[in-house]
Amino acid sequence: MKLYSGNKLGIAIATVLLSWTMNAQDKQAPIELTLDRAIKVALSENPSVNIADLEIQKKKYAKRATQASLYPQIDAVGQYSRTLKKQVMYMDGAFNTESMFSPIIMGMEQTFQSVGGYQPGTLAENIKANTPPPANSSDGISVGRDNNWSGGFQLSWPVVVPTLWKSLELSSLDVELAVESARSSRLNMVNSVRKAFYGVLLAKDAMLVYQESYENAILNYNNISSKFQQGVVSEFDLIRADVNAKNIKPNLIQAQNAYNLASLSLKALMGIDMEQEISVSGSLLDYEEGLYKEILSIDTSLVHNSDLKQFDIQSEQLQKTLGLYKAQYLPTIAITGSYMYMSMNNDFKFGDYRWNPYSTVGVNVSIPIFDGFKKSSEIRQTKVSIEQMKWRRDDVVRNLKLAVNSAVNNMANYVEQVFSTKDVVLQAKKGYEISQKLYDTGMGTLLDLNTAQLGFTQASLSFSQAIYNFLTSKADLDKTLGMDVSELTNE
Repeated sequence: MKLYSGNKLGIAIATVLLSWTMNAQDKQAPIELTLDRAIKVALSENPSVNIADLEIQKKKYAKRATQASLYPQIDAVGQYSRTLKKQVMYMDGAFNTESMFSPIIMGMEQTFQSVGGYQPGTLAENIKANTPPPANSSDGISVGRDNNWSGGFQLSWPVVVPTLWKSLELSSLDVELAVESARSSRLNMVNSVRKAFYGVLLAKDAMLVYQESYENAILNYNNISSKFQQGVVSEFDLIRADVNAKNIKPNLIQAQNAYNLASLSLKALMGIDMEQEISVSGSLLDYEEGLYKEILSIDTSLVHNSDLKQFDIQSEQLQKTLGLYKAQYLPTIAITGSYMYMSMNNDFKFGDYRWNPYSTVGVNVSIPIFDGFKKSSEIRQTKVSIEQMKWRRDDVVRNLKLAVNSAVNNMANYVEQVFSTKDVVLQAKKGYEISQKLYDTGMGTLLDLNTAQLGFTQASLSFSQAIYNFLTSKADLDKTLGMDVSELTNE
């Protein structure tokens, strides 16, 4: 029994170790992310960007489908009809088959006399036998056969179709609009990824600040606890040091949770597995040196703004649509043709059928005359839409200029905040170090030390927040100005 229990324990331990090893192998290594890499991954993996790219392909295929209408259309056709009641042909006056066909028959007999084996009179007798005269002149003659077969090829080639030419121009603009819409999606994605990346850096810096503050508080508590045991400080200082450390711990936990949430948001935008670990390199302090350079190199022109470009393309589409409606007044010309085989029989003995070919070619001309004023109403409606588009564009331009000026002013203010808070951080750090030394020598109080520590923590957080505010404002400005993705990546 003991041996059996030992075997069971060994198997259990081996199973746990094997499971742990497999989980460790399945767990992917963290991805080291820079801003450029995060942007590139998002542009290649994010669904919204891929959907926008597929929309371009769809518009190109639609354009090709419209272009196909310019080429000849060739169809193979076939038709069968069953005659339920034959048509009747009437002839006024007396009907005499022999007198009617005698001149033709005589000529044909003279022609066929040179053929060996021909018997005169046979043709006339056959015609007379197979075409019995009506009882009187008011009766008609039934014509046709029971089964009617036809099959062959038909051709239709539009030669002059003004509306189709205008449709092709509209299709080209559809492709152009899809391309600009895809560029807008990329700009939005880059903007979102940049702000999410900066958010991760902000949460990371805040976590490090609170981590340092918490470690300092623990260190102070340990020093005060040691001094309390030696009887150098009072119990009140020990209690305050303990309370101060415990008050910082929730802020540290909250900062860690904020960092985790920011990382999840970045991974969602990048389109990668949410279980994949990431490691964001650098900190917000790395961007401090380039703040003035960036604000001085800003070009506030709206030439590359995606919204305005889409407005211009849509305005051009309306102009082409107006031309399309006007082109409906013009005639259309198409070449038609057919090559058909036809057979008429009273039975279904297909092997005995005789197929007679015939072919046609023609020109179809269609000239619009009256459509109940439909085209004129469509033209007036399009002109109103063009006027509306002009007013909307002017309103968009005003709002964009306001947004650009606001972003530039905010960036200038944030730059001032960065440099002012940087000085505050240096002074707060120096004040904390002085308070630490004064307290260690007994010349300062714990309250002064805690106050100095709190001031240093707040200054550090304000410094990081000012850099983050500048970077996010710059990201929004780049999106508004329509800065190209290639200009935002350095790799």
